[in-house]
Amino acid sequence: MSTRLHMVELIAGSAADIAAVEQVMGEAFDPQFGEAWTRGQCLGILGMPGVWLTLARVDGAVVGFSLARAIVDEAELLLLATSRQHQRQGIGAALLRGMLADARGRGVVRVHLEVRAGNGAIELYRAHGFEKLGERRSYYRGRSGEVFDAHSYGAVLA
Repeated sequence: MSTRLHMVELIAGSAADIAAVEQVMGEAFDPQFGEAWTRGQCLGILGMPGVWLTLARVDGAVVGFSLARAIVDEAELLLLATSRQHQRQGIGAALLRGMLADARGRGVVRVHLEVRAGNGAIELYRAHGFEKLGERRSYYRGRSGEVFDAHSYGAVLA
């Protein structure tokens, strides 16, 4: 088996990139868990002050993204996703590092995020200094009506 290494390029995104964001969400988020946002939710938040979208591209194709917002000295990672075929290749980590660097550049000292209990991305967040702060019971509602808890994590930026 051969492995091909790809160079990941992180670039600023905008509302014009919503189709690519939707495609990545469709590949990354299992509808069973109810984590993906709608087009309207994404476009609505993109127009708000302090919100930024970062795209990850490999060979010119969008394969991941992060969506975050900063208010004064705090930020929230709203969404982070990598297309299924590009997961576990360091792209999510690159997006997270890029988001944290962007947040520092905006004067942020604390970052928050919420993630479904059991989501494999929790390992990534912990590896980047995030600690569990709390949980919301039955926060995510999947397509079948099944509910899942959400865990809140936070990190202090040095």
